[in-house]
Amino acid sequence: MLKIAVLVSGGGTNLQAIIDRIEDGTIRNTEIAMVISNNKNAKALQRAEKHHIPSMCISPKDFESRKIFNQTLLKTLMDLKVDLIVLAGFMVVIPPEMIQNFRNRIINVHPSLIPSFCGTGYYGLRVHEAALARGVKVSGATVHFVDEGTDTGPIILQKAVEVKSGDTPEILQRRIMEQAEWQIMPKAIDLIAAGKVKVEDGHVIIEEETA
Repeated sequence: MLKIAVLVSGGGTNLQAIIDRIEDGTIRNTEIAMVISNNKNAKALQRAEKHHIPSMCISPKDFESRKIFNQTLLKTLMDLKVDLIVLAGFMVVIPPEMIQNFRNRIINVHPSLIPSFCGTGYYGLRVHEAALARGVKVSGATVHFVDEGTDTGPIILQKAVEVKSGDTPEILQRRIMEQAEWQIMPKAIDLIAAGKVKVEDGHVIIEEETA
């Protein structure tokens, strides 16, 4: 059984997609050990409570320094003995110590086709604003492992989504969530739970499904 911790900051729509796919069996052999938010008012915490999933708030604002926050977050995850950390809209810089201790065991979903519209400053609606400003015809989402860079870790899955005439950043954001993010994040977790994901020389190798 794959034990995961889901880290969130806001509404938790990606968390909900993961919960739904675990409950309907699309994500196999996986349990959410804990939902952690840096925001005590995050709707994601309400989603966890509704589904009887343990949750907590660990906010940098509640600690004397970022170093103490980082240590507390890492210790919490280590004590939980989670196999995988899932960043589902977690708007906090991941501590280097966490990346070192969970190498290739932290995944994130980014709302573009990396390497386009990613890196420092590209988050939330800013990603979609940039895509529309550039006039791209296709955008999408990427699930990747987290390393020391920003959106630079090995890519696990990507899914393209059409950009339509008249799209606003909000409309494009919603379409990418529905058509890409909510599909490839659960699929990535299921593949990892099944032991089908390996990282070799900085690239992800996915074992083919056998009949």
